Amino acid sequence: MASHTSYIKLQSKGFSDVIDITGEALRGLKSSGIKNGILCIFMPGSTASVTTIEYESGVIDDLRSAIERLIPSDITYKHDRRWGDGNGFSHVRAAIMKPSITIPIVDGELTLGTWQQIVFIDFDNRPRGRKIVVQIVGE
Repeated sequence: MASHTSYIKLQSKGFSDVIDITGEALRGLKSSGIKNGILCIFMPGSTASVTTIEYESGVIDDLRSAIERLIPSDITYKHDRRWGDGNGFSHVRAAIMKPSITIPIVDGELTLGTWQQIVFIDFDNRPRGRKIVVQIVGE
């Protein structure tokens, strides 16, 4: 059993900024030399998430709209009252969307569907520099 860890560094705009990180994940996989196993992508922090979706402008807009309807950014959260930073909505969104995903690796390939990309979503209320962990375990 072998493991390989790499990182994806990026700048995000916040406010449900969706960034396709599939290419970076694939580069990490190729550099690992692992042919069968799992790839885990983890976002350290409490205001962003990693998921999969078709990276197409219409569905990305639909996702942003759905998130806004479910967890509005224009209401007061207790977190905002306590800390005064106005990003309570971003913490709730990230908790629901989750900070990581795991994807099986078979014969050196990620088992993503034809229209499935890996995306990072920054829910914070300001631009941020982010460092995402990509860990691959297998043989």
